[in-house]
Amino acid sequence: MHILKVAALTGAAMMLGFAIVGSHAQNAPAAPAAGRGAPPQRVVNFAWAPKPIKPVGWTGMNKPVHRVADVLARHKGQARWAEEIVRDGENYSGKWIQMAPGDKIAPQFFADDRVMMVVYSGQLRISIQGHDPVVAGAGFLVQVPYRTTYSMEVVGDLPAVRFEVNGPNRLPFHPTTQTADDKPADPRGFRMTRISWAGGGGGFTNPNTNSFSNTRPWLDFNKEIVQGGGRGGAFVSENGNFMNVINQPGAPTPPDSNLGHWHTDYNEFWYIAQGRVDYKIEGMPVFSTGVGDVVYAPIGLYHRASGGGTGMSTRIAINPRPSGLHNYNETANAQQ
Repeated sequence: MHILKVAALTGAAMMLGFAIVGSHAQNAPAAPAAGRGAPPQRVVNFAWAPKPIKPVGWTGMNKPVHRVADVLARHKGQARWAEEIVRDGENYSGKWIQMAPGDKIAPQFFADDRVMMVVYSGQLRISIQGHDPVVAGAGFLVQVPYRTTYSMEVVGDLPAVRFEVNGPNRLPFHPTTQTADDKPADPRGFRMTRISWAGGGGGFTNPNTNSFSNTRPWLDFNKEIVQGGGRGGAFVSENGNFMNVINQPGAPTPPDSNLGHWHTDYNEFWYIAQGRVDYKIEGMPVFSTGVGDVVYAPIGLYHRASGGGTGMSTRIAINPRPSGLHNYNETANAQQ
């Protein structure tokens, strides 16, 4: 009778999405404490993870890799243009944008989204509320918190190209005063309406104890990382936003038996900022990427990245989960 009750309870639990384990698992002895001065012990955990049998894969405009050379070729001869190459549900829209010499973006802000960008070529003078303007050249990483006003203009006689990440279908707000008659043009399908709101913007605060995440509006990647030998780290890290600079030396390409990891609840994409990065995504052979290329790995697919060639390489990982779980196969961590 006892066995039947446990079997029935276990079946019901599995239908609800959780499992029952024996009391011996709950009372397993704790790992011995490390001695004084010893490095903390590395804990390896095991679990049954729901990996989709048929992952959704790449949909719409998303693809394993968008080559920057192909994007630029499609707009050859155009003074100004924009092309969306990443659409990640309600999390992100990633666009390539070119502004022509003399072009300006008037002061604006976004209601609830942090804007993140990487300057690929040319120069942009960027003014962000509360900070002195900066001329951002190739390699600059820039972030603007929600409800923080900023403006941009192209400097010099060359166009400025950037990769910009924001929420999908977001439209900017334009600051005004109670009496100003400065109504901007109506976007298609919308009517610009005067509003009032209280409080401030997202600001540049640091909820973490590491790296330079969220503390400043820009990072001169070439000066601080390439020339200065910086180690990188999180540039943006908050609930719903992660922009992580991953810097590593070149190394031999791992064997195909090294699957990397996969994510259960979110997609991930990368902007290649330096050198060569080699990727292996489940179902595909190894492929190499260079500066400006954008790589995308959907939910549920194993993926890995390694520094190619002999020099340093850097990829900028973008996803909505700063502490997202990396699911490795059961032997990967145990063998380290």
